[in-house]
Amino acid sequence: MAKKKIFISSVQAEFSNERKALYNYINADPLLARFFEPFLFELLPAVDRRADELYLREVANSDIYLALLGKQYGFENRAGMSPTELEFDHATKHHKTRLVFLNSITDIKRHPKEQQFILKAQEVLVRKKFTTIEELKSSVYASLVRYLIDKGNYKNWPI
Repeated sequence: MAKKKIFISSVQAEFSNERKALYNYINADPLLARFFEPFLFELLPAVDRRADELYLREVANSDIYLALLGKQYGFENRAGMSPTELEFDHATKHHKTRLVFLNSITDIKRHPKEQQFILKAQEVLVRKKFTTIEELKSSVYASLVRYLIDKGNYKNWPI
């Protein structure tokens, strides 16, 4: 069975440690590594293509869109949208499973556009808050196991 690809999305600078921790955790966990392949944009080599073209293609080619949202909205394109929000919209358009994890900082500290993005996401899905990397890993684990059960993949688990 082919592994399900997880596109990990966030403002890279804000969640650098969390992104790497999730990538390593999914690849190292015996259960998750059997069923999932995480993707981090920053691990791509330099290529002669526009960044937005590449990350949207990777979202379309993924099974799961996993977003980490916090206080920063990130770089804005000419239309005033961040890559993370563009990726979320692309995942929605392509009917991908979307998992959103929200850093537990107070809303006052959030960029106004980030707060609006969070509200947009909350209107269409259940998000989970986290404070530490360990809480994040635990929540991601629970969400991915739930994904496997919902998709019927638990039948393939070794005994």
